[in-house]
Amino acid sequence: MARSLIHLITLTFTFTILIQSSPSTSLEASADPTAPLLLRPPHGGARTSMLLPLSLSHPNSSSTSSNPHRHLQRSDPPTQPNARMGLHDDLLRNGYYTTRLWIGTPPQMFALIVDTGSTITYVPCSTCEQCGRHQDPKFQPELSTTYQPKKCSIDCNCDSDKVQCVYERQYAEMSSSSGVLAEDILSFGNISDLKPQRAIFGCENQETGDLYSQRADGIMGLGRGVYSIVDQLVDKGVISDSFSLCYGGMDIGGGAMVLGGISPPIDMVFSHSDPVRSPYYNIDLKEMRVAGKALSLNPIVFDGKHGTVLDSGTTYAYLPEPVFVAFKDAIMKQLHALEKIRGPDPNFNDICFSGAGSDVSELSDTFPVVDMVFSNGQKLSLSPENYLFRHSRVHGAYCLGIFQNGKDPTTLLGGIVVRNTLVMYDREHSRIGFWKTNCSELWERLHISGAPPLTPSAPNRENSSTTPTLAPSQVPHYVLPGDLEIKQITFDMLLNISYPDLEPHITELAEFIADDLGLNTSQVRLLNFTPNGNESLIRWAIFPAGSSDYISNATAMSIIAQFAEHRVQLPSTFGSYQLVGWNIEPLAKRTWWQQNHLVLILAVFVTLIVGLSASGMWLIWRRRQQTLNAYKPVNAAVPEQELQPI
Repeated sequence: MARSLIHLITLTFTFTILIQSSPSTSLEASADPTAPLLLRPPHGGARTSMLLPLSLSHPNSSSTSSNPHRHLQRSDPPTQPNARMGLHDDLLRNGYYTTRLWIGTPPQMFALIVDTGSTITYVPCSTCEQCGRHQDPKFQPELSTTYQPKKCSIDCNCDSDKVQCVYERQYAEMSSSSGVLAEDILSFGNISDLKPQRAIFGCENQETGDLYSQRADGIMGLGRGVYSIVDQLVDKGVISDSFSLCYGGMDIGGGAMVLGGISPPIDMVFSHSDPVRSPYYNIDLKEMRVAGKALSLNPIVFDGKHGTVLDSGTTYAYLPEPVFVAFKDAIMKQLHALEKIRGPDPNFNDICFSGAGSDVSELSDTFPVVDMVFSNGQKLSLSPENYLFRHSRVHGAYCLGIFQNGKDPTTLLGGIVVRNTLVMYDREHSRIGFWKTNCSELWERLHISGAPPLTPSAPNRENSSTTPTLAPSQVPHYVLPGDLEIKQITFDMLLNISYPDLEPHITELAEFIADDLGLNTSQVRLLNFTPNGNESLIRWAIFPAGSSDYISNATAMSIIAQFAEHRVQLPSTFGSYQLVGWNIEPLAKRTWWQQNHLVLILAVFVTLIVGLSASGMWLIWRRRQQTLNAYKPVNAAVPEQELQPI
């Protein structure tokens, strides 16, 4: 999914984005009834995506932005705790990155899309009958001892009974999310220094469109707004006014996130970010260079409408028309030795090249470096993985991941531009920093070690005596007791694809699963396959490798974790999946006889052989003795026998 044009509607001060259908778009709209419907852009990818439009909130909306001029408590980032959290999934394959957040007491875990263009965090509520099947169970308020609905006030939109605060978000292609606002304990995992905190979030009662069908549970809003998770933690004074994201590189996925400040590396590159100019995170881009040569452009071209916006929920990059034309021409001049080919989707006019090889580390030998120069003279250098994506049909071919933003003058930079780049959103100092790094080794490169288990803080309200429990570790329910020898692991999966569509490709699906888990295809077997409406319920079993009698405890936990955390990546043709359940079958305990019967049989056999051999030798010796005693020479003296009287 990706997003393209941003189009201003002046009277309502809302903005519309022309959106492509490839990986993700995230800038949100309020419940304002005047919010416009979104149009489909001229370009799209072959992947489905969640499309979130860009608009400013109604002044009385529950997504009202906080005052950008407010005076925040200044802090030195190293002196305050931060929440270090892992990122999962892959931007180009899934259309988004997710992190794990725990809500309630005891904690309930959710996989949430990290989105700098959204200002509220929400998950499906157990009362929601119009919510899709996602990778984790719905939030159950009745099971949380610290849950509290947010009562109606002048600061929020209220339900029809004027009892509880509600929220509503309208999205592109008829996607929407709506529900109630509530407050509960939010926990950030055991690698985090930040203790669990009370915060407001949305409990969904309805989902439609892509929000209904996506695999992720919900959204973590990192934008500027009173209900943004960042703003809430900053207002509590528990973190400094900063957060950081680090996306994995091409073919890697995953990454890391930090809520709160970190000490910036000495060679981090910064750009000014003006919160007054736009509610979105912008940078002060003034020039682009290809292979060291500046594009012939007026710097003001990067300052149209919203300027240059950096958004974690957008997959690709979108440039104003004159910038894109100049960029494309400069790239083409550098790649005259490569063959230009059609893109993976015939519906779109992608610019692709073949003949570059498949090794990502060698792409710089063929494709040029692209520099983005800021007004302060500092520059961010983009390697080929920051503006290319793999051609899904031709081996060793790549396509440009930078497109024209229609007629819109906004420059929109998505996640592809910052792969393997630590991006620090230093809101306290109105700047955004960039540091090229290997995001899979971020903690080691920043010299940050894992924190020991934390004691959770008590809820911040007088009428509660319940202390929230700490968020579980990253894989709490995958820990298997003892040191088991496992005969097989069984998984029940619900795939968002119909039985007739899946049946011809079931063998192919088994191969994908085996490949992602690093197993032999013979180890993954289908046990059961049944239709479930428009979905398919399948049961898989994973067996030991041919040379082994069992699966080790550690290997089993790793396999279960990959399924439960959706690190098993399936092609989009198979739809999304939900892990319904898993089971292990330990290797049956053998009796003393079963464990030693072979030794006993061998011992008896040897004893019999030895015994028979000894008996045979004795009989031979005895026969020989008898033979010797019976033989007498002819001239031998024979003793006379005395006759006995009759």
